[in-house]
Amino acid sequence: MRQNVLLGKDHLVIAEIAQAHDGDATVAHSLIDAAARAGVHAVKFQTHIASAESTSREPWRVKFSKRDATRFDYWQRMEFSVQQWRELKAHCEEVGVEFMSSPFSPQAVELLMDIGVRVWKVASGEVANEQLLDSLKATKLPVIFSSGLSTIEELHLAVNRVQLPQAEFAILQCATQYPTSPDYIGLNVIPEIESRFGCVVGISDHTATIFATVAAAAIGARIFEVHIRPENDDSGPDASSSLIELQLADLVKGVAFVREALRNPVDKHTLSADQVRLRGVFGRSLVASRDLQLGHVLMASDFAYKKPGGGLQYHDLHRLVGRRLCRDLVLNQEFAESDLEVV
Repeated sequence: MRQNVLLGKDHLVIAEIAQAHDGDATVAHSLIDAAARAGVHAVKFQTHIASAESTSREPWRVKFSKRDATRFDYWQRMEFSVQQWRELKAHCEEVGVEFMSSPFSPQAVELLMDIGVRVWKVASGEVANEQLLDSLKATKLPVIFSSGLSTIEELHLAVNRVQLPQAEFAILQCATQYPTSPDYIGLNVIPEIESRFGCVVGISDHTATIFATVAAAAIGARIFEVHIRPENDDSGPDASSSLIELQLADLVKGVAFVREALRNPVDKHTLSADQVRLRGVFGRSLVASRDLQLGHVLMASDFAYKKPGGGLQYHDLHRLVGRRLCRDLVLNQEFAESDLEVV
């Protein structure tokens, strides 16, 4: 079986640029730099070809643009030329992040194959698009599905359509409320998807916080997709559900922290060498409560239980009382078996 270079990673953080560039390639390049500085593994765009995916009758989800009369006009303004796409991919390579883009038509698939992508991301609204799925299947590349508008049964149909082995597809829990409130995140779906599909699971997070993503990491998610926006622009269609660079950097660190913890389970049945050492520091030992002379027969009042540890323990007291000292002890001196006559 092929080992995919992305889905085979311990975890994958994707910064979704989407339409945050507002059709301006210069802004798109600046967001690549911001995502790379934050430490993500990949950046993801959306490749829209208006004439291949939309008509002038397409309704607005939210009428956010005063520049575009129709949704079709907006998609058309979001298009980049093939050369611009090549430059964006080259920029990603220069700064060490993976270039990804969600296609929204077979023509977009063809364009991106020509550019050179290594993994597909299927947007929530396209999971039931059989025409698109057939185009992706023909490429034989791994696929990441976003589940925001799909039932479990519909996800099964999509997975069966692309016919990939378990190691070469992934499913992200996703809520399509922008921004997403805690009651819509659906963290419970992540282990259910993993159980049902046996694939890599993740989250496409639209909360505009780092909390849901870090929580998802703690329950087994391995792919994390969040939107990024320019720090000085909160007017875009996804701005309310996006992170700025500093938030994204915190998210990257948080996810890595949790994944490191999960890779190193703690055995509570035994003590590590460090724990044994610390028990000596924080533990206690039986010591003399006062100066004691050779030949003294020990009583319970002759003992105190004080730091540090490493010596005789409180539970040893019952077998020490009544025994005779073999040497003098001073106040706070630790007891040892060799200090006592053999019974």
